[in-house]
Amino acid sequence: MRVIVTRPAAQAASWVAQLQGRGIAAAALPLIGIAAPVDPVAVRDAWLGLADKRLVFFVSPNAAECFFSARPDPDPDPEHAVWPTNVDAASPGPGTSEVLRRCGVPATLIVEPPANAPQFDSESLWGVLQVRSWTAAPVLVVRGDGGRDWLADQLRRSGAEVDFVAAYRRVAARIDGLELALLQAALAAPGEHLWFFSSSEAIDHLCDEVERQAPTAGLPAWARAVALTTHPRIAERAQRAGFGRVLASRPTLDAVVACIQSMHRE
Repeated sequence: MRVIVTRPAAQAASWVAQLQGRGIAAAALPLIGIAAPVDPVAVRDAWLGLADKRLVFFVSPNAAECFFSARPDPDPDPEHAVWPTNVDAASPGPGTSEVLRRCGVPATLIVEPPANAPQFDSESLWGVLQVRSWTAAPVLVVRGDGGRDWLADQLRRSGAEVDFVAAYRRVAARIDGLELALLQAALAAPGEHLWFFSSSEAIDHLCDEVERQAPTAGLPAWARAVALTTHPRIAERAQRAGFGRVLASRPTLDAVVACIQSMHRE
Protein backbone atom coordinates (compact mmCIF):
# COMPACT_ATOMS: atom_id res chain seq x y z
CA MET A 1 0.00 0.00 0.00
CA ARG A 2 1.39 3.39 -0.99
CA VAL A 3 1.08 6.23 1.51
CA ILE A 4 0.01 9.57 0.01
CA VAL A 5 1.35 12.50 2.06
CA THR A 6 -0.90 15.53 1.67
CA ARG A 7 0.99 18.19 3.65
CA PRO A 8 2.31 21.37 1.97
CA ALA A 9 5.15 20.65 -0.44
CA ALA A 10 8.19 21.19 1.81
CA GLN A 11 6.78 19.18 4.70
CA ALA A 12 5.41 16.51 2.38
CA ALA A 13 8.86 15.97 0.87
CA SER A 14 10.36 15.57 4.33
CA TRP A 15 7.71 13.08 5.42
CA VAL A 16 8.05 11.07 2.22
CA ALA A 17 11.80 10.79 2.74
CA GLN A 18 11.38 9.72 6.36
CA LEU A 19 8.71 7.14 5.55
CA GLN A 20 10.78 5.73 2.71
CA GLY A 21 13.69 5.53 5.14
CA ARG A 22 11.51 3.23 7.26
CA GLY A 23 10.78 0.99 4.27
CA ILE A 24 7.32 2.39 3.54
CA ALA A 25 6.26 3.26 0.00
CA ALA A 26 5.24 6.92 0.05
CA ALA A 27 4.57 9.74 -2.39
CA ALA A 28 3.74 13.42 -2.03
CA LEU A 29 0.48 14.95 -3.19
CA PRO A 30 0.42 18.38 -1.52
CA LEU A 31 -3.16 19.57 -1.12
CA ILE A 32 -2.44 22.89 0.57
CA GLY A 33 -0.32 25.58 -1.04
CA ILE A 34 1.50 28.26 0.95
CA ALA A 35 1.36 31.76 -0.52
CA ALA A 36 2.71 35.17 0.49
CA PRO A 37 0.71 37.13 3.07
CA VAL A 38 -1.71 39.81 1.95
CA ASP A 39 0.12 42.38 4.09
CA PRO A 40 3.88 41.71 4.23
CA VAL A 41 4.44 45.06 5.94
CA ALA A 42 2.48 43.80 8.95
CA VAL A 43 4.88 40.86 9.25
CA ARG A 44 7.90 43.17 9.16
CA ASP A 45 6.28 45.41 11.76
CA ALA A 46 5.70 42.36 13.95
CA TRP A 47 9.42 41.62 13.78
CA LEU A 48 10.30 45.18 14.72
CA GLY A 49 8.06 44.98 17.79
CA LEU A 50 9.07 41.48 18.79
CA ALA A 51 11.07 42.44 21.88
CA ASP A 52 7.97 44.04 23.39
CA LYS A 53 6.13 40.71 23.53
CA ARG A 54 6.20 38.18 26.31
CA LEU A 55 5.12 35.27 24.12
CA VAL A 56 4.84 34.55 20.40
CA PHE A 57 2.64 31.60 19.47
CA PHE A 58 3.38 29.93 16.12
CA VAL A 59 0.36 27.91 15.10
CA SER A 60 2.22 25.57 12.70
CA PRO A 61 5.55 24.84 11.02
CA ASN A 62 4.40 26.99 8.09
CA ALA A 63 3.76 29.92 10.42
CA ALA A 64 7.31 29.64 11.76
CA GLU A 65 8.90 29.14 8.33
CA CYS A 66 7.09 32.09 6.77
CA PHE A 67 7.59 34.42 9.71
CA PHE A 68 11.35 33.83 9.77
CA SER A 69 11.63 34.06 6.00
CA ALA A 70 10.23 37.60 6.35
CA ARG A 71 12.80 38.60 8.95
CA PRO A 72 14.06 42.12 8.18
CA ASP A 73 17.48 42.59 6.70
CA PRO A 74 19.94 42.78 9.62
CA ASP A 75 21.36 46.06 8.33
CA PRO A 76 21.13 48.66 9.72
CA ASP A 77 19.25 47.26 12.76
CA PRO A 78 20.84 43.91 13.59
CA GLU A 79 18.99 43.62 16.93
CA HIS A 80 15.72 43.20 15.02
CA ALA A 81 17.02 40.05 13.34
CA VAL A 82 17.85 38.23 16.59
CA TRP A 83 15.28 36.40 18.68
CA PRO A 84 14.90 38.40 21.92
CA THR A 85 15.99 36.55 25.03
CA ASN A 86 13.01 37.90 26.98
CA VAL A 87 10.41 36.42 24.60
CA ASP A 88 9.17 32.83 24.67
CA ALA A 89 8.15 31.06 21.45
CA ALA A 90 5.13 28.78 21.86
CA SER A 91 4.67 25.74 19.64
CA PRO A 92 1.80 23.24 19.42
CA GLY A 93 4.09 20.31 18.69
CA PRO A 94 7.47 18.91 17.62
CA GLY A 95 7.18 19.89 13.95
CA THR A 96 6.85 23.57 14.75
CA SER A 97 9.48 23.36 17.48
CA GLU A 98 11.95 21.83 15.03
CA VAL A 99 11.49 24.75 12.65
CA LEU A 100 11.93 27.26 15.48
CA ARG A 101 15.19 25.65 16.59
CA ARG A 102 16.46 25.55 13.01
CA CYS A 103 15.63 29.23 12.64
CA GLY A 104 17.69 30.12 15.69
CA VAL A 105 15.26 30.24 18.60
CA PRO A 106 17.06 28.87 21.68
CA ALA A 107 15.53 25.61 22.89
CA THR A 108 15.23 27.12 26.39
CA LEU A 109 12.77 29.70 25.03
CA ILE A 110 10.48 27.22 23.23
CA VAL A 111 7.31 26.30 25.10
CA GLU A 112 5.56 23.17 23.82
CA PRO A 113 3.36 20.28 25.01
CA PRO A 114 5.18 17.42 26.73
CA ALA A 115 6.49 14.67 24.48
CA ASN A 116 3.92 12.23 25.87
CA ALA A 117 0.93 14.54 25.28
CA PRO A 118 -2.03 12.64 23.78
CA GLN A 119 -2.33 15.33 21.09
CA PHE A 120 -0.07 18.07 19.80
CA ASP A 121 -2.46 21.00 19.55
CA SER A 122 -3.53 24.25 21.18
CA GLU A 123 -5.34 22.44 23.99
CA SER A 124 -2.21 20.52 25.02
CA LEU A 125 -0.11 23.68 24.78
CA TRP A 126 -2.55 25.53 27.01
CA GLY A 127 -2.00 22.86 29.64
CA VAL A 128 1.58 24.14 29.85
CA LEU A 129 0.81 27.86 29.56
CA GLN A 130 -2.16 28.16 31.89
CA VAL A 131 -0.05 27.90 35.06
CA ARG A 132 1.58 31.25 34.23
CA SER A 133 0.26 34.72 34.95
CA TRP A 134 -0.96 36.47 31.80
CA THR A 135 -2.36 39.68 33.24
CA ALA A 136 -1.59 42.49 30.75
CA ALA A 137 0.97 40.24 29.02
CA PRO A 138 1.52 41.16 25.33
CA VAL A 139 1.18 38.08 23.13
CA LEU A 140 1.54 37.71 19.36
CA VAL A 141 -0.10 34.89 17.41
CA VAL A 142 1.63 34.09 14.10
CA ARG A 143 -0.68 32.22 11.76
CA GLY A 144 -2.08 32.06 8.24
CA ASP A 145 -5.08 33.96 7.01
CA GLY A 146 -7.53 32.91 9.69
CA GLY A 147 -7.72 29.75 11.74
CA ARG A 148 -8.79 28.67 15.20
CA ASP A 149 -8.71 31.34 17.91
CA TRP A 150 -9.10 28.88 20.77
CA LEU A 151 -5.71 29.47 22.42
CA ALA A 152 -5.93 33.22 21.88
CA ASP A 153 -9.31 33.19 23.60
CA GLN A 154 -7.88 31.35 26.61
CA LEU A 155 -5.05 33.84 26.88
CA ARG A 156 -7.43 36.78 26.64
CA ARG A 157 -9.62 35.34 29.38
CA SER A 158 -6.51 35.12 31.51
CA GLY A 159 -5.77 38.82 30.95
CA ALA A 160 -3.32 38.72 28.04
CA GLU A 161 -3.31 41.36 25.30
CA VAL A 162 -3.31 39.31 22.11
CA ASP A 163 -2.40 40.51 18.62
CA PHE A 164 -2.34 38.52 15.38
CA VAL A 165 -0.20 38.62 12.27
CA ALA A 166 -0.83 36.60 9.11
CA ALA A 167 2.56 35.41 7.88
CA TYR A 168 1.17 33.44 4.93
CA ARG A 169 -1.97 32.45 3.06
CA ARG A 170 -3.28 28.92 2.63
CA VAL A 171 -4.50 28.12 -0.86
CA ALA A 172 -5.53 24.98 -2.69
CA ALA A 173 -2.43 23.46 -4.23
CA ARG A 174 -2.36 23.11 -7.99
CA ILE A 175 -2.62 19.46 -8.98
CA ASP A 176 -1.20 18.53 -12.35
CA GLY A 177 1.54 16.41 -13.84
CA LEU A 178 2.81 13.75 -11.44
CA GLU A 179 0.41 14.82 -8.71
CA LEU A 180 -2.58 14.41 -11.02
CA ALA A 181 -1.34 11.00 -12.11
CA LEU A 182 -1.02 9.99 -8.45
CA LEU A 183 -4.55 11.18 -7.70
CA GLN A 184 -5.95 9.26 -10.65
CA ALA A 185 -4.08 6.12 -9.60
CA ALA A 186 -5.45 6.42 -6.06
CA LEU A 187 -9.00 6.85 -7.35
CA ALA A 188 -8.62 3.87 -9.68
CA ALA A 189 -7.16 1.61 -6.96
CA PRO A 190 -8.28 2.96 -3.57
CA GLY A 191 -7.36 -0.24 -1.76
CA GLU A 192 -3.72 0.18 -2.77
CA HIS A 193 -3.32 3.68 -1.31
CA LEU A 194 -3.48 5.20 2.17
CA TRP A 195 -4.21 8.92 2.50
CA PHE A 196 -2.19 10.63 5.26
CA PHE A 197 -3.92 13.79 6.49
CA SER A 198 -2.66 16.33 9.01
CA SER A 199 -5.27 18.95 8.13
CA SER A 200 -9.05 18.99 7.64
CA GLU A 201 -8.55 21.65 4.99
CA ALA A 202 -6.52 19.18 2.92
CA ILE A 203 -9.54 16.86 2.84
CA ASP A 204 -11.72 19.76 1.70
CA HIS A 205 -9.33 20.52 -1.15
CA LEU A 206 -9.09 16.85 -2.10
CA CYS A 207 -12.86 16.48 -2.31
CA ASP A 208 -13.08 19.64 -4.44
CA GLU A 209 -10.37 18.36 -6.78
CA VAL A 210 -12.01 14.95 -7.14
CA GLU A 211 -15.29 16.64 -7.96
CA ARG A 212 -13.52 18.55 -10.75
CA GLN A 213 -11.62 15.54 -12.07
CA ALA A 214 -14.25 12.82 -11.71
CA PRO A 215 -17.58 14.20 -10.46
CA THR A 216 -19.27 10.79 -10.42
CA ALA A 217 -16.41 8.80 -8.85
CA GLY A 218 -15.83 10.56 -5.53
CA LEU A 219 -18.03 8.76 -3.02
CA PRO A 220 -17.54 5.20 -4.34
CA ALA A 221 -13.77 5.73 -4.34
CA TRP A 222 -13.70 7.05 -0.78
CA ALA A 223 -15.93 4.23 0.45
CA ARG A 224 -13.09 1.82 -0.39
CA ALA A 225 -10.28 4.16 0.71
CA VAL A 226 -8.30 4.44 3.94
CA ALA A 227 -7.37 7.68 5.69
CA LEU A 228 -4.72 8.07 8.39
CA THR A 229 -5.34 11.18 10.48
CA THR A 230 -3.40 12.93 13.24
CA HIS A 231 -6.22 14.57 15.19
CA PRO A 232 -9.83 13.71 16.11
CA ARG A 233 -11.14 16.75 14.20
CA ILE A 234 -9.40 15.53 11.06
CA ALA A 235 -10.74 12.01 11.58
CA GLU A 236 -14.28 13.40 11.81
CA ARG A 237 -13.80 15.30 8.56
CA ALA A 238 -12.49 12.17 6.80
CA GLN A 239 -15.52 10.22 8.00
CA ARG A 240 -17.86 12.92 6.71
CA ALA A 241 -16.04 12.80 3.36
CA GLY A 242 -16.96 9.12 3.07
CA PHE A 243 -13.65 7.35 3.68
CA GLY A 244 -14.45 3.71 4.33
CA ARG A 245 -11.81 3.37 7.03
CA VAL A 246 -10.28 6.11 9.17
CA LEU A 247 -7.20 5.46 11.32
CA ALA A 248 -5.91 7.74 14.08
CA SER A 249 -2.29 8.35 15.06
CA ARG A 250 -0.23 10.80 17.06
CA PRO A 251 1.60 13.11 14.60
CA THR A 252 5.08 11.69 15.21
CA LEU A 253 7.05 9.62 12.75
CA ASP A 254 7.28 6.62 15.08
CA ALA A 255 3.54 6.66 15.78
CA VAL A 256 2.59 7.04 12.12
CA VAL A 257 4.94 4.22 11.07
CA ALA A 258 3.57 1.97 13.83
CA CYS A 259 0.01 2.67 12.70
CA ILE A 260 0.82 1.85 9.09
CA GLN A 261 2.68 -1.32 10.03
CA SER A 262 -0.12 -2.52 12.30
CA MET A 263 -2.58 -2.12 9.45
CA HIS A 264 -0.35 -4.16 7.16
CA ARG A 265 -0.23 -6.95 9.74
CA GLU A 266 -4.01 -7.26 9.84
